[in-house]
Amino acid sequence: MSQSCTGLLKAAVSHSPAFSRQGVLERLFVSWFSGFVYNQIWEDPRVDLKALELETGDHVVTIASGGCNICHYLLGGAGAVTAVDLNSNHVHLSRLKLEAARRLPTHEAFFRFFGRADDKANVWAFSRHIEPHLPRDTAAYWLGARSFLGAPRIEMFAENIYEHARMGRFLRLMRTLCRVSGRDPQRILKARSMDDQREAFKKELEPLFTGPLARLFSGFAPVLYSLGVPPQQYKAMERECPGGMLEAYRERVEKLACGFPLADNPFAWQAFGRRYDKIDSPALPAYLRSENFQALKEAAPAAKVLNASLIDWLERQPARSLDRYVLLDSQDWMTPELLGRLWAEIARTSRSGARVIFRTAGESSPLERQLPPALLERFHYDEALSRELTPQDRSCLYGGFHLYRFAG
Repeated sequence: MSQSCTGLLKAAVSHSPAFSRQGVLERLFVSWFSGFVYNQIWEDPRVDLKALELETGDHVVTIASGGCNICHYLLGGAGAVTAVDLNSNHVHLSRLKLEAARRLPTHEAFFRFFGRADDKANVWAFSRHIEPHLPRDTAAYWLGARSFLGAPRIEMFAENIYEHARMGRFLRLMRTLCRVSGRDPQRILKARSMDDQREAFKKELEPLFTGPLARLFSGFAPVLYSLGVPPQQYKAMERECPGGMLEAYRERVEKLACGFPLADNPFAWQAFGRRYDKIDSPALPAYLRSENFQALKEAAPAAKVLNASLIDWLERQPARSLDRYVLLDSQDWMTPELLGRLWAEIARTSRSGARVIFRTAGESSPLERQLPPALLERFHYDEALSRELTPQDRSCLYGGFHLYRFAG
């Protein structure tokens, strides 16, 4: 990770005195989050697209994360997608996905790369089809060593990329702890019905939330750094979860295991198995399905991915130039001052009818209590649709989904 990108993360997250408890936690998070955190998105694009209501030619700006969201907005009809991210690892992964969609010759090759992601043929396909077309820094990143004297990063696609990155390692640790406790979370993936899913949850996962190890983990904020949850977001969850953090975790894991049919939830496959279902399964993300491959290939050139701060990037854009904004959960990190800067730029760059979506760790939107009233009045909060869409998010990671419309 470059020093400049670490500096961007520090500016975004570190707001407390360096030697205070909160300041130490913030700096620990910056150090941890500067690595490769996400190998996929954990925001449900189906919910995003319902709220965004993309129209032909819309320019979407989003945070890149694992890059799957970029592909889904392109498939949803966006005319252009600009993705920015403070974490250069996520920038390089997103660029790789887009270039692979453009350059790999068949859907089978694309699915092998990102659906299975565990075949030596992917390394050959990278060299043959993708590497020559990547930006120089992105090609160097994937050819560079994972650690001192380690194998090139591209070889992670021969070893199941979904077991790598910090979130993947965290989930692998959780599976190991389950096995040590005599539990098998992958049993959920063998369920034939939602009743079977609930039975598997009650037998294999629910008992884990009653032990001393679970209580220890739930009260230790750095454990969640591998999920990309900064100290500010942890505090928001503590504030808004009346049953306590452990109960909040239990409810979200239960919803992930039992709230949606397994055949329609790619997030459950990743959480409990660190893989996707077989090729052309209905449980696949839309960007990995064969019927969408040609459309994604044709749309991929309309996206660009930048290593930058969202606020800094917006400040350089012309007025009235953007249509849709996807903020993920980034506002949970922000001070009121940063929120004000962000939304002032959204107001300046929004075209008529622009929409903004984001997620929060807790249930409530931070804007109603933190934005200046005059700025807040320029947006309409669609509370009814936000409440309707929140429980439809199959990732089950967040407490709230929020939609705002630019009112002028």
